[in-house]
This record gives sequence, C-alpha cells and structure tokens, in this order.
Amino acid sequence: MLAELLASLLTASDAGCAADELHRRLAELNGPPGSVLHVALGVPIEDPGRARALARHLTRTGTGLSAVGVGLALLARVGEPEDVPYLKVLGQVRDLHLIAVQALDAVDPATAALVWLGQRAGAPAVRELVDALAAGAEPAVPRLLESVLREADGLGPEPARRVAEAVRLAELLRTDGAGETWLVAGAGQLLCRMSSVDDYWSQVRLCPAAVDLYEGFVAHAAVLPPTLDHCALLLSVAQELHSGPSHLLAWAPGQREALLGALKSVLERPAWRAVLVDGEGRRAEWARHLAGQPLGGTSGRLRIEAAVLDPQRRGIVEARILIDGRPLVPEAFGRGSADSPESLVDSGALRATAEPREVRLAEAYCTEGCCGALYVTVRRDGDHVVWSDWSRPAAPSLAPPLRELSEYRFDAAAYDAELVRAERDHTWTWPARRTARLIAAGLRDRPELLTRWGARLGWAGTDFGRPDLTAVVLKCRTAPTIGRHGEVALWQHIAWYLPEDGTDPEDRAAVALRRLATEDPRTYGEGVAGG
Repeated sequence: MLAELLASLLTASDAGCAADELHRRLAELNGPPGSVLHVALGVPIEDPGRARALARHLTRTGTGLSAVGVGLALLARVGEPEDVPYLKVLGQVRDLHLIAVQALDAVDPATAALVWLGQRAGAPAVRELVDALAAGAEPAVPRLLESVLREADGLGPEPARRVAEAVRLAELLRTDGAGETWLVAGAGQLLCRMSSVDDYWSQVRLCPAAVDLYEGFVAHAAVLPPTLDHCALLLSVAQELHSGPSHLLAWAPGQREALLGALKSVLERPAWRAVLVDGEGRRAEWARHLAGQPLGGTSGRLRIEAAVLDPQRRGIVEARILIDGRPLVPEAFGRGSADSPESLVDSGALRATAEPREVRLAEAYCTEGCCGALYVTVRRDGDHVVWSDWSRPAAPSLAPPLRELSEYRFDAAAYDAELVRAERDHTWTWPARRTARLIAAGLRDRPELLTRWGARLGWAGTDFGRPDLTAVVLKCRTAPTIGRHGEVALWQHIAWYLPEDGTDPEDRAAVALRRLATEDPRTYGEGVAGG
C-alpha cells in the first residue's frame, strides 16, 4: 500500500500537495519508521526532478519522523550538494541519523563521515579529531590524526573507513607531507581494517576513495623502515588486493596487478628481504610463507586458497574461493568470511558426486542463525562439476550490490585436481593448527574412536584468541536423566585443549588419538551441556 502511494506521489506536479498527502496517509498507516524507509528506498523513481522536489519539501518542512525519513530515503538516491546543510542537521536526530548519513554518502562522503563519527566515535583520540574537524581547527588536525593513525589497528571496519573519509586521507597522500612514516603506515592499517569482515560487512567497497587510497599507500610504501611490522603490513595489503574484498573495487585494467607488483618490488629489496629471512616466531614464518605465494594472478577457473591473516590480528583462517580469478564470497555474500579450510577442503565437503550435496561456503559474521549463510549445491554431471541452486539472504540497502548467482560449470578433472592440491597443501599451517588437522583426519579414518563413546567431532582447529593452542570440540551424549517428558540424554560439548609442547604435530596428534582409543573424552574436557 505504501509503495503504491509513494509511486503515485512521485508523479505529482505539486511537491507541496504531495507532501501534505503523504503526511496524512502516513499518520493513518501509523507504521514503524524502519519499514517506511525500506519501502522508500526501493520505490521506482522515473522522474528524478520530481522525486527531488518532494524529498526536499519533506526534509525541510516535514513534521513527522516517517515523512522526513521518506524524504531522506529519496535524497539518498537523488540528492545534490545543495542538500548537504539540511542533511547535516537531520543527521543529529537519533532516529534519522543513519538514513541522513546514507544520503550524505552519495553527495559528500567527508561530511557523511564526520556526522557518523560525531554520533559513534568511541576512542578518545577519534573524538578529539572529530571535534577539531567539526570546529574547523585545522592546525590541530595533523597532530590529532597522527595519534589516531598510530592506533589504527584497533579501529573497527566502519570507524576506519569513516576516519579515512573525514580527513580526506587519499588527498593527504598526494600532498608534500605524504612521506611521513606515520601517515603511510596509518593509511595501510586503515585499508586493512576497512577490508576486514570483523564487523559484518567489509567497508572497503563502500569507500569511494578506496582505489585512490591504495594508489597513495603503495606509492609511498618504500618510505617505511624495513621492519617485521611493516613487512606484515605490506603483505596484508597485498593479500587483500589479491583475494579479499579489495579485489572487487573498480580497478582500471591492470591497475590492481601493478599495485601488487609494486608491493612485491619493495619486499624484494635487500633490507626488506633480510627482515623476512632473519625474523623469528610465528609471525615471521607467516610473513615468509605469504611472501612466497603468487599473489596477483591465478591459473584455472577454480582456485581454493587458505588465507591466514596477520597472527597479531584476529585468528581468522578462511578458504578463499576464486572463480575466474575473482573472490566469490565477498562478491556473492559479503556478510562474513568463507568457512575454514578444514570445513570446506579437509572434510571433503566440496567433492562432487552424482548425488547432489548442499554445501555451506560462508557464514555471517554474527552467526548463521542471525543473518544467514551462503550455500551451494555441488554435483557431478559427466565431465563437469556443477555449482547451482544457491541460497543466501538478500543484501540490505546499505550493503554493496551482490553478484548474480547462476550455475557454474567446471571441468571435472581440473576441479578434482584443485581439490587434491588444496587438501595436500599444509604450507599455511603452524604446529598447533597442523596438529588439529591431523587429529581430524585420524578421526575421519577411524570413526570408531568416537562412536564407541557415543561422541562425534564438532570441529578441530586452534583457539580463536590463543592460536598456539590446539582445540578439539566433541559432542558427547550425557548420562540419561529424567525430565518432564521422560528419560532424555542431552548432548554435551566437550572443549579439549592441547597446549603446545614443542613436539612434532604428528606425534602430538598420535598421542591424542591413542587417548581417545582408551579413555572416555567426557572425563578430560571442559564440558558445556546442550540440547
């Protein structure tokens, strides 16, 4: 009903009369503002001029949240720079804040960022920077920006994007002072944070200046001192350009590949290579491994790569799927990272048979039960493997557009060869993770080790906050108890941790499997009862 009303009012010649009618009808409908905005963002606009006139009348003379919200939703699609002063004011109203910011995003990203940060700046350093920008205190901005950028790795994805936009960081990287180490390193950290899915949607594709930011960072990367921190930063940026959401930006032909080549050239300089060669610890091992990977190009239609983030960041490990060189999950889903190599590769989930199998490729950052997951059906069809019958939640209006998902066909021999290659690739692992993979493989080969105890494997990997701790989660039946509906046996999740002790992963996995052969796992894990 509301959609039809808006469509008819958008064709009215008198914006004032149309606005009055909308006010009256919205009062009759008495619907929640959120549902009104959803409809307004999707209603077809055939005449942008009339839609703009109605939107301005609503935002400048409206008396109700729903009516003003409709005006803002229309301006998010047809607004112009002259609307900015009104949008800035309406952005201070709590119930209209996000839709006003969305409208500003379309015409003035820097102002949009400042309004957003004005409501959501968390860290004291960010608050001081925002206050200085809002007050026009230009002399204080460089000092405050330096303070923020030195702690940039602690920002969430959207705060990182908004800081970059508020200070016009891409423009700063083109100025005479662009060679400042703190500015270059901070720009790289912001790009890494913007590419992250730590907070639902990756933000880098929502940043209009992202391509220029990458160009500016790479142009000045060589001014950074060759340290392990800076090696890790350059490699993290390269990894995201290669297979992360940043791959999907609007690059000119060859532009992204040129940036990757420039980063590789810096890392191959003698002083930088010495840091990589001489570094000790798991972070140095991670850096050496990533530096040896062919970042930039892939061969074959399907490529599955285990992507391990900088060990000093959150412990996400995902099986990034590239089809025709493009990362599938950020383009087709975007709400979270791809599932782990253990879930997609080691388990055999992607192996194709004549019997169709539904496979989960990715889960929303907030969990599947909240915002969904990406599923595909895999089947073998003669000399081909087919991915079809996709399932995913619809993307909200504030998210980047998602790729249309049709049927994908792969040469079966090449597909099988790629899965075998990915299964045999252990180069990305570290001792605790390799121990977990070996335990899981042993349990797949000898299922009786768990079935004898009425147990099954939940997952095996490394603890999220402690990556050098092997974690095995088992599901075991508890002893029967008498409940409201009679005798029941609940599932109990057993979290079994194996600290690193310096022995070979093969030996540690063998010891763990021998223990399972002789001892009930319910006696040595940290149990959590469940249904």
